[in-house]
Amino acid sequence: MSGSQIKSLFASGHTACAGCGQSLAARLVIDAAGPNTIVANNTGCLEVFSTKYPESAWGIPWIHSLFENAAAVASGIEAALRFLEESSSKKRLRDITVIAQAGDGGTADIGLQALSGMWERGQNILSICYDNEAYENTGIQRSGLTPYDASTTTSPAGSRSFGNPRIKKPLPEIANAHGIIYVATATVGFPQDLQRKVKKAISLKGPKYLQIHVPCPLGWGYASSLTYQIARLAVQTGLYPLVEYENGVLKGVFKISPKPVEEYLKPQRRFKHIINNPEELSKIQEIANDNIKKYNLVTAAG
Repeated sequence: MSGSQIKSLFASGHTACAGCGQSLAARLVIDAAGPNTIVANNTGCLEVFSTKYPESAWGIPWIHSLFENAAAVASGIEAALRFLEESSSKKRLRDITVIAQAGDGGTADIGLQALSGMWERGQNILSICYDNEAYENTGIQRSGLTPYDASTTTSPAGSRSFGNPRIKKPLPEIANAHGIIYVATATVGFPQDLQRKVKKAISLKGPKYLQIHVPCPLGWGYASSLTYQIARLAVQTGLYPLVEYENGVLKGVFKISPKPVEEYLKPQRRFKHIINNPEELSKIQEIANDNIKKYNLVTAAG
């Protein structure tokens, strides 16, 4: 197939679940980044459904790393490109975008050490977290980015548990603590905002971090046709603020007219145990309220 016939750098025909937010996000990301891109991708859902040997959905150079070291592999790629550029006349190499991408487990938990090292070295790499809020590929276990009260196979709701007892790890704040040039959150619910942030990130030289909310119908337990609606509701309730920082300074906030958290929680099986529990609902509403206050999310009309 000729380049003129390819409509997207992430081809259809992969084996993602119907309604997979991560597959939508991957396509948006790579089409925004463009063909002059090299990706290091850890083991996880995205790797499994998009690169089943001998096939690949990727129209760019794409390298599979172990679960914990997409950032380490990307660091080697970036260093090699820098060496080749400095030791030859191939100045075009400086225009190659290097992306290290992983799921929330491979980013916030098992991959955090390599990611921290990459940020600390100041390498010119965009790190992307596809945040589906659990280890979905290996059995829906909780991760550091699983939200409060969500039921997973390792934080099950039961007679003595309301699900995950911890709030989400504040990874954007951890990224900012490294002094990196750009940090942002995005979601498949607002595609234009997501692609704008990808393009903004790769226009800046230095380490960048983008955390993308990607609903998972299988792990979250909602109808696959609702992915877009669920993604937008996470933002509209204040539970997933869309923000961006440059050099640690908050530069952009996606304003909302807040909706009650029940609208987001009710369609999802992972929260069904708290829908009729006013005390637990109020705790989650308070998390949203704190985000709304912290980031001044409310629109002028709201």
